[in-house]
Amino acid sequence: MSRLLMLFAIAAGVYWLLRPYRKDVSRQDNPVVEDMVRCAHCGVHIPRSESIQAGGNYFCGAEHRDAYRK
Repeated sequence: MSRLLMLFAIAAGVYWLLRPYRKDVSRQDNPVVEDMVRCAHCGVHIPRSESIQAGGNYFCGAEHRDAYRK
């Protein structure tokens, strides 16, 4: 009986010592995922929030939007 108690105490001590090193998935910040779109002029993929939309197409900048229209 005392051996079982000693084994339990050792296991609890090891768990207590290693507890801070465990990765806790619930504490990690979930990154915000954003849709990527392709520039109709040059083909570069950029986040939708940084793109310029014109005529149903997405562009990486005003220069490419204007060049695509010509």
